[in-house]
Amino acid sequence: MRKTLTLAVCVLIYAGAASAQTNPQVPFSAAKSAAPLTIDARQANQEKRIEQGLQSGRLTQAEAARLQKGETHIDNAQTRAKEDGKVTLKERHHLDQMADRESHAIRRQKHDRQHDRNHDGQPGHRPASHQKS
Repeated sequence: MRKTLTLAVCVLIYAGAASAQTNPQVPFSAAKSAAPLTIDARQANQEKRIEQGLQSGRLTQAEAARLQKGETHIDNAQTRAKEDGKVTLKERHHLDQMADRESHAIRRQKHDRQHDRNHDGQPGHRPASHQKS
């Protein structure tokens, strides 16, 4: 009985370890990464989200400008943290918190039902392709 139980536990551990390995056919971006994203990678992703929201009309020009200002604030904080040549754990934690807040702000703004219905970023007029003749 004890051998059977030990064998069953070993099989479960081995199966868990085998399933935890990433599939080489799956692109890296689709696989879960053990290492956290760098602040630079997070910011690039967040800036892409802002641009996508602006292009789709989910963000207004004013919302996008405010969100970009938040990204600039994180850039400045990162520059200050790197000034002494090393980003401490405390500084990294602070930068992560800032990036988290900005990420939540992007999501909130993209889903707040305020849309740039013209999709051209110009309030108050229709694009030439949509004007009636």
